[in-house]
Amino acid sequence: MPGPSLDYLALAIVVAGALLAGFTSGFAGFGTGLVAAGFWFHALPVAMVPPLIVLASVAGQIVGLLIVRKSFDWIRVMPFLVGGVIGVPFGVALLTVASPQSLKIVVGIFLAVYAIIGLTSRSKRGIGTAGGGMADGAVGLAGGVLGGFAGLSGPLPIIWLQLRGGTGDQQRATYQPFNLIVLSVAVVAMSIGGQITPNVLWIAFFCLPATLIGAWIGAHVYLRLAQEIFQRAVLCLLLLSGGILIVQAVAL
Repeated sequence: MPGPSLDYLALAIVVAGALLAGFTSGFAGFGTGLVAAGFWFHALPVAMVPPLIVLASVAGQIVGLLIVRKSFDWIRVMPFLVGGVIGVPFGVALLTVASPQSLKIVVGIFLAVYAIIGLTSRSKRGIGTAGGGMADGAVGLAGGVLGGFAGLSGPLPIIWLQLRGGTGDQQRATYQPFNLIVLSVAVVAMSIGGQITPNVLWIAFFCLPATLIGAWIGAHVYLRLAQEIFQRAVLCLLLLSGGILIVQAVAL
């Protein structure tokens, strides 16, 4: 039988992580890796976790995209996508000269501070269309670099789109295609690099169905929420994500 030897408890942890990560992705449009890593690093060899996260993230993003497909505006999305695809190789190259732990601490603190300000501020200030497509492309480039470097493609575009304003559907219809394309590029890169091994695919056989089910449930919960509640939920998830990044960086 292919695949690593896992007892029933370890397999249950892996599937539970996939289910909760899928729910988070379906609900908020991001967060698969941060949620799944908290489970999978305890049950799987460390080298298997990044490629599994990427595969699960792509699966979750596909479900989420189906929910917001009617809000797609490819003209708005393209600057992010172009910048993101360009940025991924630079992020991968940075792995040879920089520490992912240091970056995670910096990004974690930034996310936590931004989320706390957003949750406690009574006035909602935005930037509208300031900077136009060039600014969107720059944010996409930064997101691509972070995605290639540490799997953190989502946070910067999400925060930028919140500052831009618009409904939850409009924001998700921009950052979810961005995340999907960047993560798909990462899948190709990992396949070429030999990180997506038969063992990884064997565990994915158990994980991906749970991820898809979780994403479907999360997406339907999202459809039943008021926009204001959704925006605050995203801020709470950004705060949680920042805390998880800081803990991961300190613990490793």
